[in-house]
Amino acid sequence: MAKPNPLQQQLLKAGLVKKSKVAEVAREQHVAHHAKATKTPSEIQQEAERARAEKTDRDRALQAERKAHARNAELRAQARQIIEDKKQPRTGELEYRFSTGDAIRTLRVNEDLRKKLAAGVLVIVQLGERFELLPRAAADKVRERAPEWIVLDHGTSIAPAASHSEDDAYYAQFVVPDDLIW
Repeated sequence: MAKPNPLQQQLLKAGLVKKSKVAEVAREQHVAHHAKATKTPSEIQQEAERARAEKTDRDRALQAERKAHARNAELRAQARQIIEDKKQPRTGELEYRFSTGDAIRTLRVNEDLRKKLAAGVLVIVQLGERFELLPRAAADKVRERAPEWIVLDHGTSIAPAASHSEDDAYYAQFVVPDDLIW
């Protein structure tokens, strides 16, 4: 029970009020004093809430970006591991040339590897500055994780850019073999 104030105690001693009435008024004063007031938020509080919400949104966006970056790094590490585990040894005297971007590269292969490359059984992938030969199954896994690492794949049919010029129609009658050595 809340303590009555000195005036209430004096009124009680004088017999002007009852003890129950003093206790009721003291409780009401206590509740009124400690109750949470429903104040309207001030402009400063609104600004603070808005800033807090903006910070939360920025933090979420930054966290999503970090997760995407970590996921990308994880996929690249998986692709690198697949290449290291499944790469085919390159031996031979034949030069197999292929283009990457604006450069023509050369790998030394034997006749069997050259035939497999031409048939699409083997795929050339780039790992850093070096090039490796991978079987089709492993190359498909690498393509899922890091498609830009696939340099040469004769097994996929990528449609050339759609151009309807007369020259394309004329040269379509000439078949260029995939195993052409240049």
